[in-house]
Amino acid sequence: MLEVKDSVAVITGGSGGIGMALARYWVKKQGKVVLADVVPEALEKAKEELGGSIVTIPCDVTNEEDCGRLADKAINAFGQINLVAPFAGIIMDGLMLSTDRETGKVKKKMSLKQFQNVVDINLTGVFLTVRECTERMVNNNCKGLVCLISSTGALGTAGQINYSSTKAAMSVMPKVITAEFFRRGLSGKIRCVAVAPGYVGTPMVKNMDQKALENILHEVPIGRLIEPEEVADLVGAIYQNEALAGDTYFIHGGLRLGSRG
Repeated sequence: MLEVKDSVAVITGGSGGIGMALARYWVKKQGKVVLADVVPEALEKAKEELGGSIVTIPCDVTNEEDCGRLADKAINAFGQINLVAPFAGIIMDGLMLSTDRETGKVKKKMSLKQFQNVVDINLTGVFLTVRECTERMVNNNCKGLVCLISSTGALGTAGQINYSSTKAAMSVMPKVITAEFFRRGLSGKIRCVAVAPGYVGTPMVKNMDQKALENILHEVPIGRLIEPEEVADLVGAIYQNEALAGDTYFIHGGLRLGSRG
């Protein structure tokens, strides 16, 4: 079993939602945190709340140099990296093709930018963050976990061809990374998993149209949103349990396509 105390977590997308919940969890368990986000003001607020156990760094995860600086920051500040949590992500929902109700003809389609922006942050950004951080982990003889964020959306959600595609990629990455590290004799030191939440009670979700939110909750067997703290707690449990590797762990309150059977 690994201990959170004195271990170092690198978290992107760390100023809100699940990322911030994980930072709070890590600090509460006496771990150290390197928190990254594209919004410097949000990082300052997080630093004020969490105090001296964290360092912050502005980081555009789509930028190769930024990701390298993030990984170096962790090594320079704390001498090690034990958890890599690339949680930066965006949603830009829309149908691939939208048709006119009267004519049946296509009146709108998802733009390349709308598709590419999500892929750049949710997929390429994760790849760069993981690559740079695990390079430092290997070179500095660190032991720990890479934890990706997938989603129940990876199963395929209409209106999210961009988002669902990236989250499906997060589901297969742990298998690929674990296999590659296994070949090199590294899989006993650096594990990789993904957690796949359902509907999480972030401020954005809680403040959405309440009728739409009610319809969402109608499909969740436990009858409520998943709290960010519950996701953070799962990540912490997976980190500590060294038998968990190469798989995706769902946390969705029983939600699935056709929950009512």
